[in-house]
Amino acid sequence: MTESSNFVVLPELKAFQNYLGKPLGTSPWYPITQAQINAFAETTGDRQWIHTDVERAKKESPFGQTIAHGYLTLAVIPVLVDTIFRIEKISRTMNTGVSEIRFRTPVLSESRIRLVLGVKNLRDLPGSALRVTYAITIEVEGESKPACTGELTYVYFP
Repeated sequence: MTESSNFVVLPELKAFQNYLGKPLGTSPWYPITQAQINAFAETTGDRQWIHTDVERAKKESPFGQTIAHGYLTLAVIPVLVDTIFRIEKISRTMNTGVSEIRFRTPVLSESRIRLVLGVKNLRDLPGSALRVTYAITIEVEGESKPACTGELTYVYFP
């Protein structure tokens, strides 16, 4: 996947201060394919027909087609984050959680999503580490309502 057109390079952890309470960026559009949905269903064991049975979904789903798992939508966040920014001079990153997650509209198979990422909170940790809480919104191309909203927390180590 390519970087966003406004890709941000943070030279050090202190640079997050410049984005506190503001948007950090938006990813490029990312396709969600039926092949991805099927692979996710196999990996997780969640093989509900609304995700995997294209013919049945055409007939019985209120959406007229299959939809992605909500957790698949969350699972692609790291891919999308990497298109928005990178931090120089860090030794490692830990994803420490998600919260306040709400699935607001389904992601239809073969649609495209993107991540809007804002810096909500910063907290200094021992050893000069930094905990960053992001506000996340996953948009679906052509939809007025987001697919997902919530918070994501990472810890970065120098």
